[in-house]
Amino acid sequence: MAYTLETKVGEILKDSGAVKIFERYAPGVSKNPMIGLAKGMSLKSLIAMPQAKQAGITEEMVTKVLAEINAKK
Repeated sequence: MAYTLETKVGEILKDSGAVKIFERYAPGVSKNPMIGLAKGMSLKSLIAMPQAKQAGITEEMVTKVLAEINAKK
């Protein structure tokens, strides 16, 4: 199943290949202490948080990352 903006952060974190790709675009994102709080959130909800914007995580970036992840599946 393809990942979308509605995919939960926790689902992405279970996929080591997806995490590796996210780490290339946002280094350290999977190790951030706050990521545990976001596991139940959708990527779209995460993007809306001010902390995500501060980390440079935008909808455009996540959409690009998801396309790369889904292409490798």
